[in-house]
Amino acid sequence: MSAPSNFLRQHAARLVAISVVILAYGLARPPVLSNAERSGLASRFHFSRQPLPELPPEWPGHAAQQIRNVHPKLKRIASWISSVGAAASLGDLDGNGLPDDVCYVDTPTDMVLVAPVPGTGERYKPFAMSPSPLKYDAATMAPMGCLLGDVNEDGQVDVLIYYWGRTPILFLRQGKHYVPQELVSGGERWYTNAATFADLDGDGHVDLVIGNYFPDGSRILDAKSTDDEGMQESMSRALNGGRKHLFLWAGSTGGAEPTVRFKEVDNVLTDDVNHGWTLAIGAVDMDGDLLPELYLANDFGPDRLLHNHSTPGQLHFDLLKGAETITTPHSNVLGRDSFKGMGVDFADLNGDGLPDIYVSNITTEYGLLESNFVFMSTGKLEEIQRGVAPYVNRSEQLGLSRSGWAWDAKLADFDNDGVMEAMQAVGFLSGDTDRWPQLQELAMSNDRLVRHPLSWPLFQPGDDLSGHQHNPFFVRAKDGKYYDLAPDLNLDEPQVSRGIAIADVDGDGSLDFVLANQWQTSNYYHNDSRGRGNFLGLHLLLPLTADRSAKTWARSGHPGPDTLGRAAIGATAKVHLEDGRQLVSQVDGGNGHSGKRSPELHFGLGGAPANKPLRVEIRWRDPGGQIKAETLSLTPGWHTVVLGWRIEGGPQ
Repeated sequence: MSAPSNFLRQHAARLVAISVVILAYGLARPPVLSNAERSGLASRFHFSRQPLPELPPEWPGHAAQQIRNVHPKLKRIASWISSVGAAASLGDLDGNGLPDDVCYVDTPTDMVLVAPVPGTGERYKPFAMSPSPLKYDAATMAPMGCLLGDVNEDGQVDVLIYYWGRTPILFLRQGKHYVPQELVSGGERWYTNAATFADLDGDGHVDLVIGNYFPDGSRILDAKSTDDEGMQESMSRALNGGRKHLFLWAGSTGGAEPTVRFKEVDNVLTDDVNHGWTLAIGAVDMDGDLLPELYLANDFGPDRLLHNHSTPGQLHFDLLKGAETITTPHSNVLGRDSFKGMGVDFADLNGDGLPDIYVSNITTEYGLLESNFVFMSTGKLEEIQRGVAPYVNRSEQLGLSRSGWAWDAKLADFDNDGVMEAMQAVGFLSGDTDRWPQLQELAMSNDRLVRHPLSWPLFQPGDDLSGHQHNPFFVRAKDGKYYDLAPDLNLDEPQVSRGIAIADVDGDGSLDFVLANQWQTSNYYHNDSRGRGNFLGLHLLLPLTADRSAKTWARSGHPGPDTLGRAAIGATAKVHLEDGRQLVSQVDGGNGHSGKRSPELHFGLGGAPANKPLRVEIRWRDPGGQIKAETLSLTPGWHTVVLGWRIEGGPQ
């Protein structure tokens, strides 16, 4: 054997390692966009901002605050504990056919407010969602988010509000009022930061997933407690957080006394999955069986992807993890990371018809530079049967790996060109004293110390941790990479944001959004972009009556007073374009951290003709749980589609 061959054999591992380092260095350099192309991309977008209504002085409520009262042993890190709660959801609460109502958490008062979106008319006065007559102690409880959906299947949108310090409350719509109802009895203390609706068992009814952060039963916001309280047991593999709670829909009534029943199903998840510190939940069908997989974005440890093969009344999930390779760092493999999962969203980014996964982490330079994830589908769905997640991280190649201290992550097409933009809500504590050196010292300490609050540095009002970052607005360029154009669009004002809610609020075919800010005014951004492409918008609804002879019907426009239906959460639509591309999407039941999009489907069509019909394939589970599929011919614009029980020429 020749000398060069011997050398290569002896030093193969070292040469591979050096090659990986060189490759990683090359990939780590941020992409550069020319001024001309940047200007051209930015010219396609324009947004105007209006603040959300704040609490009027005449409303009874809490005094304005910038920090919450916390357990005595957590007082030294009160600002850290008080860093979440801002949330917003967009939807149609007043039944006018448009998602022009917003439910949001006003953190200075720790109240949940409902109002018409600014600029949509004074259709009703803003009001607060009061838990009364249910038990609620403002001194030890705080709202963390609101989830919109028709839980009792009467055609009216209800509200679920989740909290720190108590279990969630269902607010059922009764005429112009809401009737509060406990989700569960017993007065337990939960610390919920994520929730979503999804048909988990495929029976045709919407179920509920709750993700808790601090351990159930804690007294985090009880300033008078004498119990012991602690933090996570590790900065990278903490498994002592709150439980995940899975609820199956069990029945409902409407009318003058609306009710709904959910049944919690225990012993579904293993302990290592059940007790992550969950900040976001995503539910999406990844393998085409119309059963949603679950993605749990966990702080202080690995995220979890759960493959769903449940049957009506029986829940069953298997844990999936990505495959490791010699060129992939352990921390970049799905389900094996040690990062700070904060938000999750889904969209088909590579055009293979399968959902890809966009995940927020902490990516602050000179602070904690982890990596956001874009887990791209490989298309190898057969690997799921071996417990392998068919996804690889492509965030660096796409230019989406870095942003800041990121929370909610959202993918949406704001200029209707058929290509998704990417947004994140960023920022943690806003102040004048930089506390990153102290946090870095804590992060490098022994895991046995992290759980004890006395080992933490002070985090008090005036301290700063990534408090002067801006929310990025990533746009994809011709080279396939994403670039942050927020500075070019006057969207780069520093904010401490948590949630992003998205909807075509005024029905003009362009997506708008709300940014929920922590201890700051939350804002609505109307899409004023010019030169947009055409679009297709779908209100996919399930019928309210069990008429098995009812067929699918569609009409142009938005739902009207005569349209009786509920959002077909989990239904999928595939739009076929003339150039051979296929656009796919699924009806969202509340994915993400604290920002919730409305359930309509929106497709940007680019230059597709405005009057030429498109072939649209729709798949769903009817109210009896049977899988149905139908193909419609729809022209661009908004359409209301009530999905039937009966399919022409198909199984009934």
